Amino acid sequence: MDFNLTDKQKELVGLARDIAQKEIAPRALSIDKSGVMDEELLQILKQSGMTALSVPKEFGGAGLDLLTIALISEELAKGCAGVATVCAANSLASFPVLIAGSDEQKKSYFDCLNEGGMSCFALTEPGAGSDAGAVSCRAKKVDGGYVLNGTKCFITNAPIADKITLFANTRESGGIRGLTVFSVDRNTKGISMGKEEDKMGIRASATSEIIFDDCFVPASTRLGREGMGFRIAMETLEKSRPVVGAISVGIAQAALENAIHYAHQRKQFGQKIASFEMVQQMIADMVTKTEAARALVYKACWMQMTGDKKASLFSAMSKCFASDTAMEVTTTAVQVMGGNGYSRENPNEKYMRDAKIMQIYEGTNQVQRLVIANAAMY
Repeated sequence: MDFNLTDKQKELVGLARDIAQKEIAPRALSIDKSGVMDEELLQILKQSGMTALSVPKEFGGAGLDLLTIALISEELAKGCAGVATVCAANSLASFPVLIAGSDEQKKSYFDCLNEGGMSCFALTEPGAGSDAGAVSCRAKKVDGGYVLNGTKCFITNAPIADKITLFANTRESGGIRGLTVFSVDRNTKGISMGKEEDKMGIRASATSEIIFDDCFVPASTRLGREGMGFRIAMETLEKSRPVVGAISVGIAQAALENAIHYAHQRKQFGQKIASFEMVQQMIADMVTKTEAARALVYKACWMQMTGDKKASLFSAMSKCFASDTAMEVTTTAVQVMGGNGYSRENPNEKYMRDAKIMQIYEGTNQVQRLVIANAAMY
């Protein structure tokens, strides 16, 4: 494995870093407080290509590999994990199109993203989270297509999406074998947005229900064959989990840097707290675990890119370890800063809230541990 960056990667990562420092970070606390994405910032992200990271060269994109997407996501997350999630959600919704879409479907979808369109990945339901086989959103086959009925929940980017990558069940009895994927236009008759979530963290990203009420879609919107949805979902999540890991690393790195800066400024008992051995121990653990998480994320990306047979294992490990690390590092960073770290005026309080969802979405860390254990033992 060689993680030395090419000139192109350095350029793109540098662009993401500049946007994070100059455009995202100055807005992060105000967006977090309001829970509403800054429209000017969203336009900057679109114009810079940050919302179209997964578009292949043959469809007008940069053709970025998974490691480069992760590197960019890490930098964006240093500015705000919610903003990084908005961009990463477009990639998440794109993977099923890349995996199972026809050339015509890919062109339609990626033309939308190239023009600044947004997309969302609609799998989760009130009764189907980690258990994808429990999806009850129904896709009933009719002449010329399907009629969709059901509700999706906790869908990132749903309120701003132009395209919906939808998982529905084509079997009346439900189950994994009926899970099927569709790429649906948001403005299709019968689609409406339900409750928008007032979240604990990543508040820059809009999250809501999507309601399908006798929504007819043509057969041309189906990605792959009926019943392929579970395999497509699992392959998608294998690719996307290292990106969640990268966002987690970005959160941890930002919290670490903020804590170190504070330790050099804050004085107690007549000296800077950076000189206290207990503070140094906390900083040492934070640095070590953040670097370990970064290395595991990069390796997981490399294994996905090379088609390694253990790619699924490393994908789960990278997401699990990096998000646990983000939660631990942000909690420790608040501890280093004491009461100041607990204040809403300090970014570390936000980092801590943002970190929690990384342990939950795209497969809870309890599920990741099942994946890891099964891969190790069988």
